[in-house]
Amino acid sequence: MDALKLFDLSGKNAIIFGGAGGLGQLVAEAFAQCGAKVAIASRGEEKLQKACAELKEKTGKEFKYYVCDATDEAAVEATAKKANEEMGPITILVNSQGMNKKHPLEEFPVDEFEAVMKANVTSVMLTAKYFAPYMKEVHYGKIVNVTSVRGKIATKGPGNAAYCSSKGALDMLTKQLASELGPFGITVNGFGPNIMATPMMTKIFEMRAKEAGITVEEYLKQQAAGLPMRRMSDPDDCVGTALFLAAPASDFMTGNILYPDGGLTAIG
Repeated sequence: MDALKLFDLSGKNAIIFGGAGGLGQLVAEAFAQCGAKVAIASRGEEKLQKACAELKEKTGKEFKYYVCDATDEAAVEATAKKANEEMGPITILVNSQGMNKKHPLEEFPVDEFEAVMKANVTSVMLTAKYFAPYMKEVHYGKIVNVTSVRGKIATKGPGNAAYCSSKGALDMLTKQLASELGPFGITVNGFGPNIMATPMMTKIFEMRAKEAGITVEEYLKQQAAGLPMRRMSDPDDCVGTALFLAAPASDFMTGNILYPDGGLTAIG
């Protein structure tokens, strides 16, 4: 056995939704370094162009991008068709898109609750719906969904009814897709990070620190003290998990959620 080939993505075509920044962009970089031809997709063309330039600078490789709102069914269908025509069969799909809206239950606007569910759950169903047929044609595929520890463990404080519900739903969607697509050689797995320093979380860190009357740095230290690893998560901590789930090393694993979470789910 050549163990290195277990993580070799040479000859594979991948697309990362939510790839224009944060964890998604780091995953795109790692996949390219392991030999894959990579495209990123998101709603904003300017951010996509910036991300592609940064990725090329770091890897020396070209990246394609597709402007696509993953909650728009027609847009996802068109993107799947175009990407497979331009790149060849897309056999790795990463769903790193998502959003969060926080309100106490009694004050939660229904439209915002539904928007979170649409961004975090419906969008994943749509990308799988339109990319899976191309994977079926070659009887091989990897779908990797970025979920959260909050699909398994609720938060102690208020405000996360939409987010936690959406991630719990995403976990079960992952398992159901694994069941449906397994006979076609397609694996579907997810990984659930702990809270980490991404652009989406910056304002939440600031808000929580302000509520506690402390600095952001002090707040993050307090949060880290409650984890077995005694530090907060960084997006880099999740890249290896994403690579494993996209690589041949996980070919017989499907319907699983892995937790690169510093031990939170072990004690939660």
